[in-house]
Amino acid sequence: MLGIVFTTLVDMLEEKISPEFADEVLVEADLENEGAFTAVGYYPFSEMEKILAVLVNKTGQSADELLYGFGEYLFGVLAKAHGEVMTGKITILDVLESLDNDIHVQVRKLYPDADLPSFKVMSRTQNSIELEYHSQRDLFKLAEGLIDGAAKHLGNVVTHHVQSTNEPHTYIIRVDME
Repeated sequence: MLGIVFTTLVDMLEEKISPEFADEVLVEADLENEGAFTAVGYYPFSEMEKILAVLVNKTGQSADELLYGFGEYLFGVLAKAHGEVMTGKITILDVLESLDNDIHVQVRKLYPDADLPSFKVMSRTQNSIELEYHSQRDLFKLAEGLIDGAAKHLGNVVTHHVQSTNEPHTYIIRVDME
């Protein structure tokens, strides 16, 4: 998993709660690297799972709630760091339509070993989009948070619905602009 995801999570914990809390979480998670993440590094997903388990325990929030909130926060960081990938995107639907064929292509140029989810456009109208989301990690709640973070960034109001499919690790995400 990309290091920027880990460093952003630590930054969010420090900002929203406290640096001491972030340190406690990293210590309690008993990480292989003791929480010494770099934005350009790659780390096993199991390390994120350890951090998430500690956060569930310490906050009382579900993993889904935590992932969603982190996704919203993460979008803001990614937009600041890599705003060029948003060039020409007017609405959240434009962003979502270009994920696999544009944005993820740009991400892979920066991070060639990135294991990114796939977003296949199933249908698109002026006010809605339906995507097939596939990720071995089943982080659709993180994806939902990223979607809502992007919508807010662009000044769009959206609703979305996620439905599992018969295919493992695959979901249909429908996003409607209001």
